Amino acid sequence: MLNAPYLDGIDPFAATVRAITEPDPVHAALRAAGPLVQVDAPAGGRAWIVTDNALAREVLNDPRISKDPAFAPPGWDRCTAGLEQTAAEQPSLTTLDGPVHADLRRAHAPLLNAQRIRAQSDRIHGIARKLLTELAADRTEIDLMADFTTRYPLTVLLDLLGIPLDYVDRAADACKRMLSSQPGAQGSAIAALTELAASGLGDNGQGLAAELRDRLTAHTTQEELQYHLFALIFAGQLTTDSALGTLIAHALADGPHRNSADEGSVDELVRETLRQHPPAPFTLWRFTTTETELAGTRLPARAPVLVDIRGINIDPDRSPGPDLAFGAGPHFCVGAQLAQLELRAAATVLRTDFPDARLTVPFTELQQTTIGGLQGSRLTALPVTLHS
Repeated sequence: MLNAPYLDGIDPFAATVRAITEPDPVHAALRAAGPLVQVDAPAGGRAWIVTDNALAREVLNDPRISKDPAFAPPGWDRCTAGLEQTAAEQPSLTTLDGPVHADLRRAHAPLLNAQRIRAQSDRIHGIARKLLTELAADRTEIDLMADFTTRYPLTVLLDLLGIPLDYVDRAADACKRMLSSQPGAQGSAIAALTELAASGLGDNGQGLAAELRDRLTAHTTQEELQYHLFALIFAGQLTTDSALGTLIAHALADGPHRNSADEGSVDELVRETLRQHPPAPFTLWRFTTTETELAGTRLPARAPVLVDIRGINIDPDRSPGPDLAFGAGPHFCVGAQLAQLELRAAATVLRTDFPDARLTVPFTELQQTTIGGLQGSRLTALPVTLHS
């Protein structure tokens, strides 16, 4: 039996702070170690990280490799590992597999497909314009990481779901607590967001929350419905927030951008930002449900497996084709179209409505941080001025 190469001396799950221009040594080290790399898992024991594009797509489509935390190694602490409840405890898009996952995805997908999201383009551009205009009127220098990148995707999500926008501040506070290491913080945050979600489910609800309720099967409980809405809010905010700061920083890196408002340049900026700085550097945990061979290594049942999304995306030897920014296979991100439109809208509004916008510190001084685990990096601050 062959053993996967072991990553020695670098912790892929460590918290970090580094300059935006500083290379991340983790993904290069993982790629150099081979297509399947053995590491120490934060919750204890061994785990395996896939670094090869073709192998990654096999793993992401392999029915023997499950997202259900019920298959996690015995003794894994849920909080340390960053796991949801099991699929039996709390069914969700991110924990179910197979036909039951496909059924739940069919209920969600029509609400967030390309056609439906394109129809919301003017609405989403309008939200970006309103928030940025209010910030520009309030003060000269703005930290967009503090005042925009969280509120903007939450405002879009609550608006589309039919949840009153008076709740944006509460939702932002709950999303921050979801990333806290304080005992009980995540539980209280989930409770707060699920309570907010219920406000979009009234008899006269006009948003996607009420539409999702009507599309789900009759045996879906109110608790399950609210958890599905919580997941849309939290995942949707987290995905866009982390990418948005990097997108804007690169858009403003060379100063005002009066001559770069064409649609093609915005699309390319979004594509490259997501390829090089995907919202999550790794997939969520997956677990083998039976003994499974990958890249010549025989993994035992309940082996934890990750895919190195960022490392594969930026691999210079990767064949041309779709990147893994939003995953692949049955669990491809259901909100990918919305996230991309939010990014395009923010970049477009900055370029058309604020052509004199610029960073107030040199691009090279911007810092990005990760809190460790599977979380992606986020700029610590993004100070800009929107007017000359």
